[in-house]
Amino acid sequence: MQAGGKAETACCFFLFPQHLAVLSVVGACPPPLGKLPWWDEVPDVQAGGRGVVPWTGWVQKRKLSLNDVVTASYLPSERPVPTALAQVDREKIYQWINELSSPETRENALLELSKKRESVPDLAPMLWHSFGTIAALLQEIVNIYPSINPPTLTAHQSNRVCNALALLQCVASHPETRSAFLAAHIPLFLYPFLHTVSKTRPFEYLRLTSLGVIGALVKTDEQEVINFLLTTEIIPLCLRIMESGSELSKTVATFILQKILLDDTGLAYICQTYERFSHVAMILGKMVLQLSKEPSARLLKHVVRCYLRLSDNPRCRAREALRQCLPDQLKDTTFAQVLKDDTTTKRWLAQLVKNLQEGQVTDPRGIPLPPQ
Repeated sequence: MQAGGKAETACCFFLFPQHLAVLSVVGACPPPLGKLPWWDEVPDVQAGGRGVVPWTGWVQKRKLSLNDVVTASYLPSERPVPTALAQVDREKIYQWINELSSPETRENALLELSKKRESVPDLAPMLWHSFGTIAALLQEIVNIYPSINPPTLTAHQSNRVCNALALLQCVASHPETRSAFLAAHIPLFLYPFLHTVSKTRPFEYLRLTSLGVIGALVKTDEQEVINFLLTTEIIPLCLRIMESGSELSKTVATFILQKILLDDTGLAYICQTYERFSHVAMILGKMVLQLSKEPSARLLKHVVRCYLRLSDNPRCRAREALRQCLPDQLKDTTFAQVLKDDTTTKRWLAQLVKNLQEGQVTDPRGIPLPPQ
């Protein structure tokens, strides 16, 4: 549609009793997501921190941990519930939520709500059930799509959309809104950001924040989350980032893959075909080689855990394939210095080697025989 000579983006949403169903997005369609045919050649096997404001400056000023990126804004088991906000503060929260519906006041409202998202434990339900708020957040996302291809995203655009993503992460991690968040398929709106390959900081922070939303979902260890993700292309997207992203993006992407593998359905899905298994093993192998040159203890920890979980697969052929492709750097003392104070990862690595030795055929001298 045209308004004042400029093309507008029109989003149509209908409010159902339990969730918003996104029916159409006109004027800012996502770029082509790319074909990843081998990943979906067979049916699925599944049954059935702090405020990021402004994101760019914040990331540059501190060394982020994985927990900073994926920490849910509402985790009562890990964080004491704050005392009730003063009435004046709560009135400000209501005001900012209302201001999200207006394009003129939305940017400042995003900024302020992102600052408050950890101090307001019921912010997620307030965002989800307030009229037009989720539609406004999704409009912030789709408005960025034209800047993806060609890659023209600016730091200001990246900061703004990352503040919107931070609020969606809040909704994704809250137990009262998580199921509705998945039922509305909102994570799919983030996948075009994960497809980007530009190395500029605005794009890197955009990918990192998007990964943080998915990371907050898998951190809950809920079957519903894994079942949903396995119907999407999140695994190939994570593998692509694990191969070529920044260290922190690689760490969050590997964390997501690890959480999927730790679920029995996720492990069976990845090991169901040789193509899936070999792709995961190949990317993990490349990461080990890179880590031998540029060590990172936190990234290595997640890589080792992924390998260990793959070795739990009961199929003998998969374990034999893993035995053949396990990098030598994980068998010798390459990472001894890196892991000298990390007893958990050293224990995982020892268990991995033990798992791969079990059932291995040897000659009378104890030397492993090649597979038949």
